[in-house]
Amino acid sequence: MNTFFNLDQKQILSVTMILFAIIDIIGSIPVVIALRKKAGGHIQSEKATLVALVLMILFLYLGDELLKLIGLDVPSFAIAGSIVIFVIAMEMILGINFFKEEVPKTVSIVPLAFPLIAGAGTMTTLLSLRAEYDIQNILVGVIVNMLFVYIVLKNVVRIEKMIGQAGLSVLRKAFGIILLAIAVKLFRNNTGL
Repeated sequence: MNTFFNLDQKQILSVTMILFAIIDIIGSIPVVIALRKKAGGHIQSEKATLVALVLMILFLYLGDELLKLIGLDVPSFAIAGSIVIFVIAMEMILGINFFKEEVPKTVSIVPLAFPLIAGAGTMTTLLSLRAEYDIQNILVGVIVNMLFVYIVLKNVVRIEKMIGQAGLSVLRKAFGIILLAIAVKLFRNNTGL
């Protein structure tokens, strides 16, 4: 394993890819475009990215304490998280919405930062990752993903034109398959199967 200042590059890459698939900012481009049109063409990308980053870091560090407060352990939460990730993956692969979300009339921190970027799936995944990866590597993965989210939000119209609807659909399904494999791995590792 390559380490640099107690950081494990392999863990960082794994965490970054897992969070990238869960956050699914590429697959969310059509939603972001719809929100942008309803708000008259402006997205608060800096604010949304910063709030999502703060929410994710707070949950990464305080989520465990919250679980203890309600009498749960991280492996139990990881198993529950694997089921949520499984359902999200099935949504992506099959194109079916199990979770219904209302699209608001204005683009603000609420629809972008939460639940679009730092939603229930992301928060569940963060705690699930703590069962398998070192916290500093997860933190780097979160920061890398938030940088990517910021770039996507700033360039959403350009990206849509470049990839096209067919390309977005293919990417969403590909990341769905990756998420499905991640869900199975998390479930297996935390149940001892």
